[in-house]
Amino acid sequence: MAEKKIIISNKLGLHARAAAKLVQLTARFSSPVFLHCKGKEINSKSILGVMMLAAGKGTEVTLKSEGADAEDAVNAVAELFDRKFDEGE
Repeated sequence: MAEKKIIISNKLGLHARAAAKLVQLTARFSSPVFLHCKGKEINSKSILGVMMLAAGKGTEVTLKSEGADAEDAVNAVAELFDRKFDEGE
């Protein structure tokens, strides 16, 4: 099992474009990546689930995954968050 806590740092949080990038990234992995935020758990392969979190800048999110490529999946998602979804903000 892989787990990592992150803080959303991009200006607009998990808005539609960021959510789409997250879903596209996690679709490449066989292991599901779950986002734990505000007492909710969602599968990051679900764009509706990601957007329903309504997670803004400064929100803490815990990434959790289990499976053959869980560590790679969590690290890739954490890197996407660190890069601020390539929005430059």
